[in-house]
Amino acid sequence: MTNPTHPPRELTIASASNPRLKSLLGLRRRRTREETGQTLVEGYEEIGLALSSGVRPGTVYVCEELFSPAGRAGSQDIGHQSDLLARLRDDRVEVVHLSRSAFKKVSYREGPDGLLAVVDRVGVSLADLRVDGPDHLTLLSQGVEKPGNLGAMLRTADAAGVDAVVAADPVTDWGNPNVVRASKGTVFAVPAASATTAEALEWLQANDIRLVVTTPETDLLHTDVDYTGRVAIAVGSEKHGADRTLLDAATHRVRIPMRGKANSLNVAASAAIVLYEAVRQRDSR
Repeated sequence: MTNPTHPPRELTIASASNPRLKSLLGLRRRRTREETGQTLVEGYEEIGLALSSGVRPGTVYVCEELFSPAGRAGSQDIGHQSDLLARLRDDRVEVVHLSRSAFKKVSYREGPDGLLAVVDRVGVSLADLRVDGPDHLTLLSQGVEKPGNLGAMLRTADAAGVDAVVAADPVTDWGNPNVVRASKGTVFAVPAASATTAEALEWLQANDIRLVVTTPETDLLHTDVDYTGRVAIAVGSEKHGADRTLLDAATHRVRIPMRGKANSLNVAASAAIVLYEAVRQRDSR
């Protein structure tokens, strides 16, 4: 019988061909993530935010050769990986030590810092999203393809105090390691759900949430709409924008003024601009 006062036994893997590492590589595939209910989180900052959001990893893989003793990466203060490792040990998370070559095989980012965790799959159902209060604010993305854009929108949603993020007809999933990475771990801090567009619109209607959709197909500027109250701000896919179903359901269609030669903004930038107009209005009441 294991003594509960003693820390779990820590494993060491030196070979980059170890079968356990093969299972980690499998979590880069959406199908594997859906089958196992797990995903990967890499990096001091991302794992730290996951812990702060109540997520407890099943296993953490570490390569202390890659730790930064100064807690810095270039000019950036990244914190001490050893402190985070001690915190994980206190939570009795399984620790597996990897050689440099083994860690670099399973790492999915440039310049790894020696920390990679396996956690339960990210995201909740629409029914689990809380819609309390008179000023609920949702960010809705439809058909967004690039994990980097989804992650960037999560970072903005976290910074803007958004209550929920809904991905309608998403091409990727919230547990995509590149979504987690681009979000800097905020995917664990902001309630996020996936659904079809029809399900998302039904959810908005059932919860009396007005829908504001960004599109160039309007003369109404994004600054000329009232974003107080229960509101969802929606952006469409990178290539085609919001589809007709979403546009027809909108309470308002708004556009962001474009002064240059390009006819559109990056979808994450568009979301940020309109979200912060909502923040400005709400703060000025």
